[in-house]
Amino acid sequence: MKPEEYLTKDATALAEMIKSKQITSREAVEAAISMIEVNNSHLNAVTHLRSEKALAEAEEADLSAPFGGVPVLLKDMSQNVEGSPATAGSRILANTYASRNSYFVDRLKKAGFIILGHTNAPEFGLKNITEPVLHGPSRNPINPNHSPGGSSGGAAAAVASGMVPVAGASDGGGSIRIPASFSGLIGLKPTRGRISVGPGSGRQWQGAAIDFFLTKSLRDTAQLLESMQIYQKEAAFHTPLYRDGYLDAMNKHQRFKIAYSTVSPVGTPVSREAVQAVMNTVIKLEGMGYTCVEATPEINGTELIKQYYLMNSGEMASLIYNLEVSLGRKLTFEDMEIETWALYQAGLKCSAGEFSRSLAAWDGASAAMHEFHEKYDLYLTPSAAHTAPEIGQLRYNGKMKSALENIGSISQKDQQDLIYQMFEPSLTLTPYTQLANLTGQPAISLPLHIAENGLPIGIQLIAPKGNEHWLLDISHVLMNRQH
Repeated sequence: MKPEEYLTKDATALAEMIKSKQITSREAVEAAISMIEVNNSHLNAVTHLRSEKALAEAEEADLSAPFGGVPVLLKDMSQNVEGSPATAGSRILANTYASRNSYFVDRLKKAGFIILGHTNAPEFGLKNITEPVLHGPSRNPINPNHSPGGSSGGAAAAVASGMVPVAGASDGGGSIRIPASFSGLIGLKPTRGRISVGPGSGRQWQGAAIDFFLTKSLRDTAQLLESMQIYQKEAAFHTPLYRDGYLDAMNKHQRFKIAYSTVSPVGTPVSREAVQAVMNTVIKLEGMGYTCVEATPEINGTELIKQYYLMNSGEMASLIYNLEVSLGRKLTFEDMEIETWALYQAGLKCSAGEFSRSLAAWDGASAAMHEFHEKYDLYLTPSAAHTAPEIGQLRYNGKMKSALENIGSISQKDQQDLIYQMFEPSLTLTPYTQLANLTGQPAISLPLHIAENGLPIGIQLIAPKGNEHWLLDISHVLMNRQH
């Protein structure tokens, strides 16, 4: 298979070609490996490649499966493959290998994919860029001086450059939708409970995080959701299976009532390009007969983000404790990146009552969004307030680094204030995505706008829980009317 042909195909097309014997799975995998060899040296998207195993598995591909024989890359974060590195972008886990597949990977293999390896991610997925000390920065194929986003940045760079047609990703605060926005891709975060978790856990980040994919075609997104949805009995959260077919959902063309806003929920500046991306979408929708109303839910965005960071603190303290037990030693500042250290130290002073109240705030936001959706079917915002930052743009100055290193010596309140200050520059770039993680709703980023600097910026649509089919419906309308 010639590289130029491979680059034009989405996963659905490759699966059809393999099934009809126009090409073999091995040829598709060889094309993917070739694209990785050409692009990875300057994009740093792939951190581990299992070429020989992938080629051997291609010979045994299940061509009856929806994506039989199609190559895929996975995120080095909760998408473990038995025998492969499982570093989570952390130096602490640099020599860690997975003892078994994650349930997400088992289901992906059942869908017929051939796993090529893993992609780069920031340490423990804590940032909206991908610049881990362990592997170095991933770069945006559109402009390598800029980030592809995070935390699924390596996945975004891999898909946007054509290494693979789809790549595994995960989203705990926008980590699918942010790189989709920065890299010109489609990024769906499904409803909480839609996709399998574990083994060994029934939730990820208390339900804020969920695994899925970055894609370059909407039909791939729909078919992936069809193949990956599951009712997992041991999981903490459940969503009823959608039985009417996600591919069919793209052709329903329901007349939704859509609320829209371009205002940052945390009061930070929003670029003219982000505003224009939304307003252009509103004009298109109104021109096609949809009702669009400027409106925002009754939620204090700043307070909600503070509760999100408090959860992050508690979760990081738990993670570091478990690592210390498994390693048999105390971890220090030198073992981890500064965001990890700061959240860990803050988590040590986070009481059970405070952690519980943070989750209650999520429930309050969920109730507010339910009321909002009683009036409006969908909620339209920018995916990001700005285009992708330059590599290194979000590094901390000496004063902030010193404060974060010594965060353990200050009060719990001052710690949380400092955590907010630490993340404020990155939050300013991407303030819109966290809401859907905390409420558990599905949300999608679509590549509908190119800024004057030549970089993409996405628009985001949020639907009520369980209504990914609405997002696919309206996305199909918008993608077909992109120009």
